[in-house]
Amino acid sequence: MADIPSTGHVGEVQAQRFSMRGEGIGERSSAFVAFARQQVDAGRKVVALYPAWQSEDAERAINFARGAMRTDHVAGIGVDLSPLALSLIADQLAYLAPYLPPGMVAALCDELPRHLLAGAWLKTVSGLSTIPTSMRQHMGSFAPSVSFLAYCAPTARVGRMRPADIARTLPFRPVQPVQLLCSTPDPSITGVFDDNLPQAIQPVATRTLPAQPLGPVYWGTSRYVEFVALSAHPQALAYAAGAIRASHCSWCGEPMSGRPCPFCAADNPRTGARLQAPQPTRPPAPAPAPRPQRRPLPGPVPGPARGPAPDHGRDRRPPGPPPPSEPPANGAPPPPGGRGAADGRPTPPPADRPEGAPFANDALWPGTPTTYSR
Repeated sequence: MADIPSTGHVGEVQAQRFSMRGEGIGERSSAFVAFARQQVDAGRKVVALYPAWQSEDAERAINFARGAMRTDHVAGIGVDLSPLALSLIADQLAYLAPYLPPGMVAALCDELPRHLLAGAWLKTVSGLSTIPTSMRQHMGSFAPSVSFLAYCAPTARVGRMRPADIARTLPFRPVQPVQLLCSTPDPSITGVFDDNLPQAIQPVATRTLPAQPLGPVYWGTSRYVEFVALSAHPQALAYAAGAIRASHCSWCGEPMSGRPCPFCAADNPRTGARLQAPQPTRPPAPAPAPRPQRRPLPGPVPGPARGPAPDHGRDRRPPGPPPPSEPPANGAPPPPGGRGAADGRPTPPPADRPEGAPFANDALWPGTPTTYSR
């Protein structure tokens, strides 16, 4: 969605272009809206690329198409690349579109630039605003013998051109064999470029293309040589597509590799495409064994309570046989039911016995009276 002609490098396959020209925004957007309506009515989805450094008209056209048709089948993706690199990426995506789902095509907009070496040889960087530059580089632009190499893919950076350091400072080398595409609005200034950069990249073929109309806008000058180095290996595009780790959108179901989803804008948590192995199920825990029933001690069945309930909390002993009770002074046998008095109530503990922490085994004293319900 910009005035970026095709490079023709992919052959007859070309992405649909919209130059976004016209008097008003309606006239500039009408061609794209009609195309998007035709594709959506046919059951297809649209992935619209536009330069991120010139995005106002494209974003308005995409939003108008989505709102007019009330659909989320139109995705707009801004790409921060030079015009020559963006034109090549658009044609490569058009070549891959019949073989991949729309979500994967949208994900490749960020993946394909990582497999390119794109930039330009610049005589000056005083007007360059799309790539960060330093004050020292701006001041060096006034020297007559200084030139620069600016890269926009796979990373964006600017450096002073030193012929002895070009091969060492290249940010990326495409897989051999390498093809080199270049274009310039002024063919008379290509001498320095031709003598240095091709020797560092070592392409098997070099193609000179017409200058892109938006090249001076992106590079901020008309004295430049724009270039793109790409791999000509037959499996280069398949390798780039296989490098994407995508997951399905939880709302629209499209494969996606980032957040938010380019179609429905759902902010999905990013999860890898690899499925996790199912966790083994634990066997059910065995049922606990039933506790043995305590047999009541022999003795008379107590009658109804005639006063407050006795406090048995203080009469607790560790498990074991009960201590022998002392016989009464008159020689009578001990009352039934343990150490208690004759009326069945327990004898209070002596006052001199120290009180401590409860025992670990909190078992009731075997001689504790048992209450029976009627």
